[in-house]
Amino acid sequence: MNIERIAEYIKKHCSADDYSLHISNWDSHQTRFAQNGITQHMAGEKLDISLNVSFGTKSGSCTINQNDEQSLAYLIKTAEDIARLAPEDPEFMPSAGQASLPKVDNCDEETKNLQPAQMVEIVQQAIDKAKAIDATVSGMTEKHYGQSFMFTKNGFVGSNESTNFGHSMTLKKGSVETKVDYDAKRFAPFSLERDFSRLAAQARSLEGMQSFEPQKIAVILRPGALQELMWFMGWMMNRRQSDEGFTPFTDQLGKKFFGEKFSWYSTLNHPELAASPYNGEGYPAEEIAWVENGVLKNMPTNRYWAKKVGAKPAGVFNVYIPGGNASEEDMMKLVPRGLIINRFWYIRTVDAKSGELTGMTRDGVLYFEDGKVKHAINNLRFNEIPHDATRRILALGATELASSSVSVPTMLIDGFNFVDKTSF
Repeated sequence: MNIERIAEYIKKHCSADDYSLHISNWDSHQTRFAQNGITQHMAGEKLDISLNVSFGTKSGSCTINQNDEQSLAYLIKTAEDIARLAPEDPEFMPSAGQASLPKVDNCDEETKNLQPAQMVEIVQQAIDKAKAIDATVSGMTEKHYGQSFMFTKNGFVGSNESTNFGHSMTLKKGSVETKVDYDAKRFAPFSLERDFSRLAAQARSLEGMQSFEPQKIAVILRPGALQELMWFMGWMMNRRQSDEGFTPFTDQLGKKFFGEKFSWYSTLNHPELAASPYNGEGYPAEEIAWVENGVLKNMPTNRYWAKKVGAKPAGVFNVYIPGGNASEEDMMKLVPRGLIINRFWYIRTVDAKSGELTGMTRDGVLYFEDGKVKHAINNLRFNEIPHDATRRILALGATELASSSVSVPTMLIDGFNFVDKTSF
């Protein structure tokens, strides 16, 4: 695909006052498996070309998936026709201008060159391991290589090249079902032996499940569970919504609103974390502290609102939460009793203004007492306010990769609020 040809065609033929051109091209391979059998391998490229144009403050956009001249002509005409019919936008912002972008390394050659035969072999090994313990395994192995580009009439030029490898496994044995997954920009650190051993250990720990009533209790949140809460809390930390009084973070900038043990950054300097050099509006990524030792330092802000309030535009491009040196064994000794949570799911907002979320545990919950795991329990529903929960952090484990864009520690939190049992 000739990116320069596409950009030049738009520049030459677009008659609008302003435009932003986004191009992304992904080459993906995905091997699905279910109940100890390979069911599907999907492969192919996906091209998206999106053009946003404006006449004055009236804007229109169109997206296509072909790059021939006829398709590009259609792209321009459609976007321009829509813009001419659109109402004036009181929050219109011109396209981004030329910018100095950070150097990032999101592309790994070994991952880019990973062959389908290798992926199928990984799946077959996982199936063989499941059969060896009289269990069934389902999931997906996937590899993605992508290129994205952004050009504007005002001179912004940006590009990003990235890779991603993922392998998820759900093991079912008898009445026990649990899951582990790996998601990173590099294939090399992946170990099927390590991940399957962890999966099998989780399954064994969930045998002999006992009933447990919902209550406030200390929890050890493993990275997979913590990352879910952080994304949802991050969506609430919107500068505009907060300035307009719709979130718990209204009037909290610069104040100690979180627990002192809690910090949160987006970083360009973590070698394993993916970090796009720019966002869709065209402002560069940079090192940023969202929360530091409990103090709310910054909030995600788009270009329009940043200009209105005299702030700097900023967006969350990855999540890095520094940890400590406590092991799970250490954490279990710090409280009389508690629960170990592998993951959450079905998280939803209960009250955006207070920051309250609800959701359910999944993939196994363990009850511990007097420093030792006693048995597995049923899944539970929680109602909790994440920023308030950070004030109840008792200990932090080592930071580890939870996904390609999230690195967080295991976290011991006191008095986590569970409100109901779930039947699945």
